[in-house]
Amino acid sequence: MLSVKVLGTGCKKCQTLEATVKEIIANNKMEATLEKVEDISAIVSYGVMTTPALVINEKVVSAGSLPKEDQILTWLKEG
Repeated sequence: MLSVKVLGTGCKKCQTLEATVKEIIANNKMEATLEKVEDISAIVSYGVMTTPALVINEKVVSAGSLPKEDQILTWLKEG
């Protein structure tokens, strides 16, 4: 099972990334847990300075931008 985290304090881009990832997981019937991390110290512990960020299986795959849906799907499949 994949462990997926969206790091962000609640900005519009963070909300969009979370909704997009949730939709991709559901549409592709993936077994994954999705967690939204809003705690600043937890976000910084991943080495992330700009949000939103996407973490798959404890590996930061994206930070500071909204990746395209096909890229997110690729990362999830690789995860």
